[in-house]
Amino acid sequence: MPGQKIFASPQDVEAAFYEALENSDLEAMMAVWAEDEEVVCVHPGGPRLVGYSEIREAWRRVFSGGGKLRVRLSQQTSITTPFAMISTLLESIAKADNENQSAPVAATNVYVRGALGWRMVAHHASPVPPASVGDAPRVLH
Repeated sequence: MPGQKIFASPQDVEAAFYEALENSDLEAMMAVWAEDEEVVCVHPGGPRLVGYSEIREAWRRVFSGGGKLRVRLSQQTSITTPFAMISTLLESIAKADNENQSAPVAATNVYVRGALGWRMVAHHASPVPPASVGDAPRVLH
């Protein structure tokens, strides 16, 4: 049942999100999401999913292949207020047994603080060209 675990900080939720992703653990994944019909998830190349049930079903399909994943995170930045955090980062995701076949993904995660602690309310991931990952300078536009 979602909502049982209390996350004390947005960093705790983000760590739990990526741990659930690496372990292909549906229950752990859904424990990080707010139980709200306004939550939003976009997987790389996928449609915009709105609502807890749609997001749960999408993660169930993602994890149905079985096996663990290897997730490497880089270039993380975040903006944090007392009640929200927006985290942007690069994800490199591969099957744990074949890390050579990974594709870079730019992700934006949004967390909010409520009565039950911190929860994810949005995850948007998009593929990026491999050549754009690396030591690209950070420039404000």
